[in-house]
Amino acid sequence: MELTNGPAPASLVSVFLLVQNRLLREALVRLFRKRPDLNVVGESSPTAATSEGLLASACSVLVLDSFPFPECLVTLSDSANTSATAPKIVLIGMEPHENQFLAAVRSGAIGYLLKDASAADVVAAVRSVYRGEAVCSPALCSRLFRAVAQAGTETLVEAELARPDLTLRQQQLVSLIAKGFTNKEIASHLNLSEFTVRNHIHRILKQVDAESRSEAVENIRSFGYAISG
Repeated sequence: MELTNGPAPASLVSVFLLVQNRLLREALVRLFRKRPDLNVVGESSPTAATSEGLLASACSVLVLDSFPFPECLVTLSDSANTSATAPKIVLIGMEPHENQFLAAVRSGAIGYLLKDASAADVVAAVRSVYRGEAVCSPALCSRLFRAVAQAGTETLVEAELARPDLTLRQQQLVSLIAKGFTNKEIASHLNLSEFTVRNHIHRILKQVDAESRSEAVENIRSFGYAISG
């Protein structure tokens, strides 16, 4: 692994090239050095790089041409103190495989350029991700939107399935529990026997996986039931 310069001044975008193809890597070094706002602070093949070297470079943007990420990058996230200190990742030369794209996004990539991207596209992507913007093709962006929407729908369905189906009588009883009524007071208020009230409460505790009356009230509220008290 070669560190080409020292850490970049704060006004520059410090870039580390973690690129397997040596010719491509050297071409990118020459390309970036022609841009006054880009500073190449290191270059290496993925197999030769170390997480310590990446940290020492203090790079703000990391450019890769392979996925899954190499081991040095996986351990780098554990070494960085905060997400602010971790470099922003741009993948270049990628295939338009939707599953790989989604896996890369989940792994932390915010730039994903396909094989047909131009040199200008790569430069623009580095600048964009440095500013905190995401970069990918319109088709993959659409796939990302669909994945997020699908995940949201699945979460809502799971939440709905987990929601206990309380009868109106049980909801009335829980509202009284929330107000601090005793079993005797609840029985009088609802015109039930204390035995029936105790049975209702026992079933409710089991339905919402609670060990106490107060825990049952909080659990039921968390499922969206309007419980006053």
